[in-house]
Amino acid sequence: MGEFVKLEVEDGIGVIRLDRPPMNALNRQLQEEIRAAAQEAAQRADVYSAIVYGGPKVFAAGADIKEMAELSYAEMAARAGSFQSALRSVEEIPKPTVAAITGYALGGGFELALCADRRIAGDNAKVGQPEILLGVIPGMGGTQRLPRLIGPSRAKDLIYTGRFVGAEEALRIGMVDEVVAPDDVFAAAKRWAGQFVDGPVRAYAAAKAAIDGGLDTDLGNGLKLESQLFAAMFATEDQKTGMASFIESGPGKAKFSGR
Repeated sequence: MGEFVKLEVEDGIGVIRLDRPPMNALNRQLQEEIRAAAQEAAQRADVYSAIVYGGPKVFAAGADIKEMAELSYAEMAARAGSFQSALRSVEEIPKPTVAAITGYALGGGFELALCADRRIAGDNAKVGQPEILLGVIPGMGGTQRLPRLIGPSRAKDLIYTGRFVGAEEALRIGMVDEVVAPDDVFAAAKRWAGQFVDGPVRAYAAAKAAIDGGLDTDLGNGLKLESQLFAAMFATEDQKTGMASFIESGPGKAKFSGR
């Protein structure tokens, strides 16, 4: 358990909870605690899916600007890679993940949300990449993940202007996947994450690896990756269970062991 980030596990769902009032600014300590919580969620057999949550009022309003304002080029060059890798640890959780966004998710906060598989936002949420207003660019993955999500033209507009995007526009252009009332954000994230509890965990991990790995290469190599991961499923107990259950009882009735 960290000072600012905790992994809370209940009913098979791991909640990576940010708690650094008032705005969950991502200072260096909080980033490293995100890394530790994500790695624990990845390793724990009792965690089938994970929610990243900043609490009922704010997700994360960005990096801690006071901490980095006076850094030199040499100092930032030494730290920038660890900033990215701390957030990437969430992306690398081999399980379904969802960001539950309340209030602001800006700059590094939205870059953290981009590392989840899905984003659910309150209808009062504001998201965006306003780093340009500080004379810099996104440095925790925003210039790479946002164009892959919404396309380069829209991503450039948002990054060049630094404007805040409301929930309905964010839904329309694909920055978030679902918009609900602010008080319902965590419950909606829990419903989505709960679908995967007691499911075929190795198949979820393989599906995630195939999709994410395929996006980083050309179609031909992506298809080769898919073929390899598909074949690997036939070394699992869940494949035997799932197919036997389908033959005997039809789809959707298998009881998986996770092996």
